Amino acid sequence: MSFQAYLDKIEEKTGLTPRELVDLARERGFEGPDTKAGAVADWLKEDYDLGRGHAMALVHVIKNGPKIGTKHVGTTGVHRDESDTLWLDGKATKPA
Repeated sequence: MSFQAYLDKIEEKTGLTPRELVDLARERGFEGPDTKAGAVADWLKEDYDLGRGHAMALVHVIKNGPKIGTKHVGTTGVHRDESDTLWLDGKATKPA
């Protein structure tokens, strides 16, 4: 599953865009590189029933923003992403 696919699935499961969840995380004090992954994962499990893999995708965005490494960008594997910048504003508004 690509990084973007994880975020898209989070939106399907929660009804919230990744950006909305990042904003909620900030309201809870989860922001920046010092954010503890376990605390975020616990919150997402408790409030949204998200598993660890999905939580860790969102933790990356909370800690580092929407940029990801280029290792899988443009490849043909199952983990490929189209871009090194994740779309956080919801599947319905994603440019084609």
